Amino acid sequence: MIVRAPVVLAMDGPPIANGAVAVRGGTIVGVGKYPEIAKSFGGPVADLDGHVLMPGLINAHCHLDYTLLRRAISPRKSFTEWIKRINAVKSALCDEDYLTGITRGFDALKRWGTTTVLNIESFPGLLSKLPVPPIRTWWFHEWIDLRHPPERHLYKLPKGWLGGVGVSPHAPYTASAKMYLKARKSGKLVTTHLAESSEEQAMFRDASGPLFEFLKSIGRPMRDCGHGPIVTEMFRRRLIGPGTILAHVNEVEDDEFPLLRGLHIVHCPRSHAYFGHRHFAWKRLRDAGANLCLGTDSLASNDSLSLFAEMQKLAENEPSLRPQEILAAATVNAALALGEAGRLGVLRKGAFADMIAVPCDAKPAASVAAVVAYNKRVPWMHLGGVRTREA
Repeated sequence: MIVRAPVVLAMDGPPIANGAVAVRGGTIVGVGKYPEIAKSFGGPVADLDGHVLMPGLINAHCHLDYTLLRRAISPRKSFTEWIKRINAVKSALCDEDYLTGITRGFDALKRWGTTTVLNIESFPGLLSKLPVPPIRTWWFHEWIDLRHPPERHLYKLPKGWLGGVGVSPHAPYTASAKMYLKARKSGKLVTTHLAESSEEQAMFRDASGPLFEFLKSIGRPMRDCGHGPIVTEMFRRRLIGPGTILAHVNEVEDDEFPLLRGLHIVHCPRSHAYFGHRHFAWKRLRDAGANLCLGTDSLASNDSLSLFAEMQKLAENEPSLRPQEILAAATVNAALALGEAGRLGVLRKGAFADMIAVPCDAKPAASVAAVVAYNKRVPWMHLGGVRTREA
């Protein structure tokens, strides 16, 4: 099969005018100018006139469990108060609620052009009740010390699942050092929330603040608090390292930026705004050598699961960023974090044929900016070469 479009954004070079992608067996076998691809490869042609063809988007941090909580929690005065409120709301939900939310969440991700998601799963037992996801999914089992880590059999994915599994010690304030070390030794992908709020920073650096007092009141041992900034402490104790995917990282001290070189950091711009965190240090983290990605977080702190909206919020917050850098955060950078560079987030020979088409009449030179500014549902999607949405 050949897919042709007036502009192809391969994310592997400049935009290709009158471009085409040849697909065989769910894998891309050729990318280039349409006349050249048509000459080299046979098969039917899908002509996406008036569209930009590009890789599917990759949501690098999402909590599909909480899809039903859209606008259920108003912004709180403190991060600790939000934690208390979401725990209260969750206590009224059952497995069927979460399964309904996950299903709706997948539908929403598809509508907004996401073909791969890194989902944090709070209730690993739901895996056995869940239909095979309609998009490529990495299922990160969340570990919290109040719960036991899931049994090995819960890591076995059903037949037909596209993606993989990982582990997610929730955050330093809910997961012990022992749990982080176990995650690092698991041989699986690891993601964690880190330095998300000023209250978390105060807890570990100063042994004070609302989060410190709340966790102390419910019996959490606090011996690990009061020793220094949380990013420094996590590195000093070797609880995170190369390959760890860090979500948020909003509170970074000046001397900590070099520590984050080579690590993967996921920023969720609209959730960040919901909580009123201080300005995210995108440029400093980038210049320090961190691999920056984008996610949506959950609908408990966001209005939608649209990565286009996240890209637009990032562009609003960082107007000097080039559109190419913004789009890379939702494609090639996220693929690198997954260990799938060259196979996801890019259109090139040997990559998965995960593609979307965005209605756009822009010239090739302006096509990246036009895609970043797109704010409607994505009408056409292929996942592994199988058409799942029609133009």
